[in-house]
Amino acid sequence: MEEKDYSVGTTVEMKKGHPCGENKWEIIRIGADIKIKCTKCGRIVMIPRVEFNKKMKRVIS
Repeated sequence: MEEKDYSVGTTVEMKKGHPCGENKWEIIRIGADIKIKCTKCGRIVMIPRVEFNKKMKRVIS
């Protein structure tokens, strides 16, 4: 499995967009689960790391 290069504060683009119309998220916590925050509406979502790695498209910054 390919390991992605990201850390807390990194902005990532997900494959599917959020219902608000944005698909850019900021990582705010990393562990077994990853907590991400939508850059447009501020919604916070926590998903398992394995699922996050599958759904992430690319690292923006």
